[in-house]
Amino acid sequence: MMPRSRKPIPGSPFFSLLFWLMIPLVVILAQGCSVKSDMMTHLSESILNNNDLDMVESGAPAYLLMVDSLISGDPESEEMLATGAQLYTAYADVFVTDKERSKKLADKAMTYATTAICEANGDACGLRDKPYEKFRAIITDMDEDDLPYLFTLGNAWASWIMANTDDFNALADISRIEAIMHQVIRLDETYKDGAAYLYLGTLATFLPPALGGRPEEGRAYFEKAIVLSQGKNLMTKVIYAKLYAKMIFDRPLHDRLLTEVMETDPDIPGYTLINTYAQKQARQLLDEADDYF
Repeated sequence: MMPRSRKPIPGSPFFSLLFWLMIPLVVILAQGCSVKSDMMTHLSESILNNNDLDMVESGAPAYLLMVDSLISGDPESEEMLATGAQLYTAYADVFVTDKERSKKLADKAMTYATTAICEANGDACGLRDKPYEKFRAIITDMDEDDLPYLFTLGNAWASWIMANTDDFNALADISRIEAIMHQVIRLDETYKDGAAYLYLGTLATFLPPALGGRPEEGRAYFEKAIVLSQGKNLMTKVIYAKLYAKMIFDRPLHDRLLTEVMETDPDIPGYTLINTYAQKQARQLLDEADDYF
């Protein structure tokens, strides 16, 4: 609880921030479901198109709370649930380094994602707990109407695994995410500029070969992701360098990929935030390269 001596007062920056955050929240809650869904979509776009990492990091938690409020008011809206899952996943992936906090946010994103796909397709309710063959059959039977929710689930699930790499039971779920992303590709390999290939590449290379990693398969996935995105998603090249090039000690490939990231304008609609973060990561990896190779 805040000490009485530090209670926010009108005119203070803290009070002003709360005031301006609550105005849109009150207006949104008074509107219909369609307006709420549109607002969450625009909110997501605004965050993803911002190139100020510090500002997004500072402001995003307040908006995540707003998203929670909107979803609690309409808990059966698959669109809002999916957007909530995407926002929580993006925030955790980019800004959260504390392990326990990362797990909490990943759990929230997974809850939203699994609920969203259940609302969109009744056969997918309880999908996470079904035996693998039943799980795979349900996934394979999904069509293009399910695509946004299927991809959102795979996205959130991959982030959840990364947050729980100390849990071998979590690692066992890799095959399920791969099944999801392969179905996304079957339905539309260009969806979100081929992002499914990025996830498949990541899953194939984040473990060493001795533990099941498949580096050359991963390389093919990364290359396909770069082609389909026309190089717009700079994070693909960063992950490609970090997971594949470092794994096989390919310094020329590592440095080429990261140099390309640094030389590309990050301000690309839909990718500005992640590209700005990618350049930050690329700079750090290049600075550390002499110590690694």
